[in-house]
Amino acid sequence: MKAVFVTYLFCGLVAKASAASLTKSFHTLPSSSLSSVFPSASSGVSSACSGNTATTRDQWCDYDINTDYTTTVPQTNVTREYYFNLEQVTVAPDGRSRSAIAINGSIPGPTIEANWGDEVVVHLTNSLPDSLQNGTSIHFHGIRQFWTNQNDGVVSITQCPTAPNNTITYKWRAMQYGTTWYHSHIGLQAWEGLFGGIIIHGPASADYDEDKGVIIMNDWDLNTVDQLFMSAQMDGPPTLDSALINGTNVFGYDGNVNQTGTRFNTSFTAGTSYRLRLINAACDTHFKFSIDNHTMTVIANDLVPIEPYKTNMLNIAMGQRYDVIVKADQVSVAKNFWLRTIPQNACSENANPKNIKGIVYYGDSPSTPSTTGYTYTDSCDDETMSDLVPIVSETVSNAFYNKSEPVSLGKNGGSLYRWKLNSTSMHVDWEDPTLLEVYRGHHSWANVSGVVELPHKNKWTYIVIETTMSVPHPIHLHGHDFIIIAQGSGTYSGDGTALTNPPKRDTAMLPENGHLVIAFKTDNPGAWLMHCHIGWHTEEGFAIQFVERYSEIKPLINYDDLHSNCKTWSAFENDLSVEEDDSGI
Repeated sequence: MKAVFVTYLFCGLVAKASAASLTKSFHTLPSSSLSSVFPSASSGVSSACSGNTATTRDQWCDYDINTDYTTTVPQTNVTREYYFNLEQVTVAPDGRSRSAIAINGSIPGPTIEANWGDEVVVHLTNSLPDSLQNGTSIHFHGIRQFWTNQNDGVVSITQCPTAPNNTITYKWRAMQYGTTWYHSHIGLQAWEGLFGGIIIHGPASADYDEDKGVIIMNDWDLNTVDQLFMSAQMDGPPTLDSALINGTNVFGYDGNVNQTGTRFNTSFTAGTSYRLRLINAACDTHFKFSIDNHTMTVIANDLVPIEPYKTNMLNIAMGQRYDVIVKADQVSVAKNFWLRTIPQNACSENANPKNIKGIVYYGDSPSTPSTTGYTYTDSCDDETMSDLVPIVSETVSNAFYNKSEPVSLGKNGGSLYRWKLNSTSMHVDWEDPTLLEVYRGHHSWANVSGVVELPHKNKWTYIVIETTMSVPHPIHLHGHDFIIIAQGSGTYSGDGTALTNPPKRDTAMLPENGHLVIAFKTDNPGAWLMHCHIGWHTEEGFAIQFVERYSEIKPLINYDDLHSNCKTWSAFENDLSVEEDDSGI
């Protein structure tokens, strides 16, 4: 019998979700095609497996940090099931009231939590009013969706939007472990409030005593991103006026009698080591993260466990995640310390850059710190590549399919900015997703859809992305981790290529006036998006899609679910004359 954990979540607005969990017998997931393509580890692992302990963090049940998670997954026989309700709310996360959307009343939404090997089921009900004309979706950022492409949650690619008063169900297996997040993948809806953390428990590459859970950073403005989008298209990215840490912050500087809102805070006990799971969920803000006087040990980037390294300041781009361990060893210095998430003006302007802070405190309650932050250079760089050494090594062969992707920016016939990748500005149709085209046997793609076909099985594909513009971009690939072959200034010359255990992740920075070279293996049939994770740029067409192993995709599609969702959306769209005015993703 498979154990199923059903999570019902009820919580107040803009707060960490409180939850009551019920464990009971429930329906099991249908048999997955994964069993034939992804051999599981020993079926002897049961739902009673308790994982690691404080002194054996590298061990997880019968597996450890050195287990190759790309070929081995525990068979836990556990399903984690979540029910999400998306609704329009009025919130005041920094003390200023505005309209937003929230999952179960919370921004960020509830954290999805599972163990490595578990099945995850998420039911999303769209309870937004018809007047907003908002379809919806959930993309599980960084989750490979190995042979489950239809659950990737990208409108116009893997599904139609889910219309108001309808529910969509996503099912996937936790084949990786670590920290990631989920967010809407239609328009700018993610930055209206539809986002939250994902924790997948597994081994770790260093010891710690307590898991503090996710710390989600996102930019914020009194105006909604939908209200700001027109100015973004006409005049370039707007200056957002603040940012939040786990859904809260203040607005206005300390000492200002008009300061509003409350700060995020978390307590430390001297001598205890804490795991923090850092997520940059911003629309257009590159952060540097630090805790005054404390050193961080970095143990994972995105969903990739790495050899631990120490730093005082961590670069974290839009869409990226880092797991860090912090030792509470500074109580002799002070009782309260600033936790800082600093917007980098080199690529993202914010009107409140010096006051996006939380408090780490020793003792019973927090008070205003007087500590001083670390010095830094304002920049939008990734962490140093040589520091990001994967625990599970991978050697990339030279037998690449080579694809060059130049980046450019121009204006369309309506004088609105549109980004191009490989000379294409993506514009795809909500009601005609790629998977529906594949199911119907279509095999000719309109130029505007930005399709690149990858027909060969288990071949390394490498992508050279170059820009001559003074704007850096966080590049995110769906359905895969990728190897970073090269990253630097100027055009790619082929020099400095690293093929033996290079860095591996799912989101990396394309430097300004520079290049990013990535490689991934064609081991996952489906339609997969690659795009810039700056919200404005995605909506302005900065994306392409890879149709991988076309001939193997159709048997993976649940046509009844796909068609039913599209049919409902089409009726809703036609009834209200909903108009698509962006890239469609």
